[in-house]
Amino acid sequence: MKILLAFSVLLLLNASPCDSPAGNKNAAGFKVLVFSKTAGYRHASIPVGRQAILDLGLKHGFTADTTEDASRFTQANLAQYAVVIFLSTTHDVLDEAQQAAFENYIRSGGGYVGIHAASDTEYDWPWYGKMVGGYFDSRPEIQEAVVHVKNHEHPACKGLPNDWKRTDEWYNFKSLNDGVNVLMTLDETTYKGGKNGTYHPIVWYHEYDGGRVFYTGMGHTSESYSEPLFLQHVLGGILYAAGK
Repeated sequence: MKILLAFSVLLLLNASPCDSPAGNKNAAGFKVLVFSKTAGYRHASIPVGRQAILDLGLKHGFTADTTEDASRFTQANLAQYAVVIFLSTTHDVLDEAQQAAFENYIRSGGGYVGIHAASDTEYDWPWYGKMVGGYFDSRPEIQEAVVHVKNHEHPACKGLPNDWKRTDEWYNFKSLNDGVNVLMTLDETTYKGGKNGTYHPIVWYHEYDGGRVFYTGMGHTSESYSEPLFLQHVLGGILYAAGK
């Protein structure tokens, strides 16, 4: 009995914070996989973002696993998740076999949530670019700006003000998919460095290739993940992608 207890303690001590087999053990209605692998710029907010999603799961009844191990992108493993969340991933994070597994996951009705640098990911994978809805192009310095909320009926927008003023890193985008449903636009007159013009999408959703996709360009700063309204926004996106 003592040997078994000691072995269990060793397992807990050696568990990686970046690869939790089950970050939330509650009796959840669905499971999500939080993927935060980076091959380019690495956001300092990733650890607090992971923890924030784990905490949302505990509070709202879903189970969150976290990983930076791309080998978990197999058809069999992904099938257990209602949503796969790309949390500020960057550049080339999946090989061809893993990409194929993820495409099959979406085509089987899976959900996807992209947060911030998820649009700075997989530039050589056109399917992904259409799915995420656009690619990162450039960004000015972190500053306050106004976001116009266009659809308060969507779960990612409920309870938000019409004009949402907050501080973040505001991406300019390229290769925007005009087939997405835009939920929020960025008012470029309220900050410096915007390059998308009078119509600057920053949050959107769409059904894509059999699955449900939600993307928010916000979430660069660590402080974002302690903002009640931002966490409510992310939760709504997860619920949409999960079909809830």
